[in-house]
Amino acid sequence: MPPHDASADVGVGSAAAADGADTLDLRLSEELTSLAADSGRGRRTAGGLPGLPGVHAADDLLDRVADWGPTTTGAGVFQLVPVSLERDLPLISRWMNDPAVAAFWELAGPEAVTEAHLRPQLDGDGRSVPCLGVLDGTPMSYWEIYRADLDPLARHYPARPHDTGVHLLIGGVAHRGRGLGTSLLAAVADLVLAHRPACARVIAEPDLRNTPSISAFLSAGFRFSAEVDLPDKRAALMIHDRALRAVLRPDHT
Repeated sequence: MPPHDASADVGVGSAAAADGADTLDLRLSEELTSLAADSGRGRRTAGGLPGLPGVHAADDLLDRVADWGPTTTGAGVFQLVPVSLERDLPLISRWMNDPAVAAFWELAGPEAVTEAHLRPQLDGDGRSVPCLGVLDGTPMSYWEIYRADLDPLARHYPARPHDTGVHLLIGGVAHRGRGLGTSLLAAVADLVLAHRPACARVIAEPDLRNTPSISAFLSAGFRFSAEVDLPDKRAALMIHDRALRAVLRPDHT
């Protein structure tokens, strides 16, 4: 269980976010476009994806998040792109230093603080995959897709095999307060259920104090299950059931 909170549509961004500094340059945008194309063609090597150190396709515990591809949402075309530490650390660290994000993730400070949070996931066995959320070609959110049933979280609720958890934050102030958290949570939950046939539930555990985040989960089709006492917070256990997928997304079965 990552020790920090999921956050959606919360707070006020930093000055850097307000002046557009949270968008990446053209070179990185081209890299992300290349990654999406390579994933779609299935071009892989044992050590990672071509030209993107640290992006591994062998995350079998989560059915290859790198291969899930884009999905169309009401906000635009969205894709989860596994994090490359070399490429993405400055941006993610900048987001973590936004006071609205730091209040719940508690990763403010130099880049080394964010690196210490990311590296165990990137060097681990694939039970947690940190990703950039890319909307219409722009990295605008950070996600962690993780095996809740293999996480310390499972000690605190009645876990089922293949329960899949999500953490997120919306990176820039320009993307907050517009309902994007709800739209993207619904899209990611649907991606999980579409690409992980053994998974019956998507799990989240936002801090009870983070009412905008809880509201976004509820609006995205998650249900409130219980309050749980975790080592670092009192959380709302939110569950998105596969059984309700056809009701919430009638175009899917």
